[in-house]
Amino acid sequence: MNLETPRPYASLDFTPEVARMTAAIHEKVRPVIPDLEWPVHAPYIAAINELKRQKNAVVLAHNYQTPEIFHGVADFVGDSLALAQQGAKTGADVIVLAGVHFMAETAKILSPEKTVLIPDPLAGCSLAASITADDIRLLRQRYPGVPVVTYVNTSAAVKAESDICCTSANAVAVVESLGVDRVIFLPDEFLGKYVASQTDVQIILWKGHCEVHERFTGKELRSYRQAQGDGVEILAHPECPPDVLAEADFVGSTAAMIRHVGEARPRRVVMVTECSMSDNVAVEYPDVEFIRPCNLCPHMKRITLPKILRSLQTMETRVEVDPEVGRRARVAVERMLAVGRREAQ
Repeated sequence: MNLETPRPYASLDFTPEVARMTAAIHEKVRPVIPDLEWPVHAPYIAAINELKRQKNAVVLAHNYQTPEIFHGVADFVGDSLALAQQGAKTGADVIVLAGVHFMAETAKILSPEKTVLIPDPLAGCSLAASITADDIRLLRQRYPGVPVVTYVNTSAAVKAESDICCTSANAVAVVESLGVDRVIFLPDEFLGKYVASQTDVQIILWKGHCEVHERFTGKELRSYRQAQGDGVEILAHPECPPDVLAEADFVGSTAAMIRHVGEARPRRVVMVTECSMSDNVAVEYPDVEFIRPCNLCPHMKRITLPKILRSLQTMETRVEVDPEVGRRARVAVERMLAVGRREAQ
């Protein structure tokens, strides 16, 4: 099956009507998408947005999606948990998850009554693949009575075996909310080390890594700083190795990095995370110069406009979660959300 062939539909020619329908989007993304490429993207954007209306569908796009998806067809954008929450709030019947498979599972967990589609079922995640439900059961045998805190970047089956989930933004608050001396923190080793540096709770780690963030090095960041001189600000995601975080001026989740750029308005920024995020944020803040370190996520890049169109045409590939697994996973997610609500009070 050729996932890149979105037939049957209109001719997908770049007609004057398509140009008119997509003109506002084109103007917005001009800083990051060359004019030469627009006639390729625009027919798909017009077709997808029309099909969404016909099928009462929404597209949820992760921050790491390319600009033509992020700004062209997404109804909601953000990190994985925020997307799932937005999907649960929307009145749409169909959710198309422009991201990786565990994100689509999380959307299904929070919206079990909705149809959740992923445009490419092979869009996986090295971090999510690093841990299984069996691994957690074995860890519980090794550390009886120690609660399991699991990053949301995991499969539904793993969430279901956990006591509570966390995001990179609230991981410290979640760990400390349990009121215990030590926790098992899964699966990201570097995020776990960052949490351990911020709390007195003992953190039992797992050696899972994101293949995008683990490739950055402190030496690389020092070279950026030397090349750019004074005035450059380095923002890093806590999934990066400790030597990278030590070199950064700001450490935070994807949402926190975006918020920091909007509030601080640094003159020049290096965002130490997936490449497309810099492109997407640059559209919103044209006064900030983004120096792109550019590590691409091959899994995120499996999602394309043609595949999104085909997914809406065929209503494939549907993401299903076993009801009992989904119920238990939802408990772990809701416990995390309850911590967030307490923190906000």
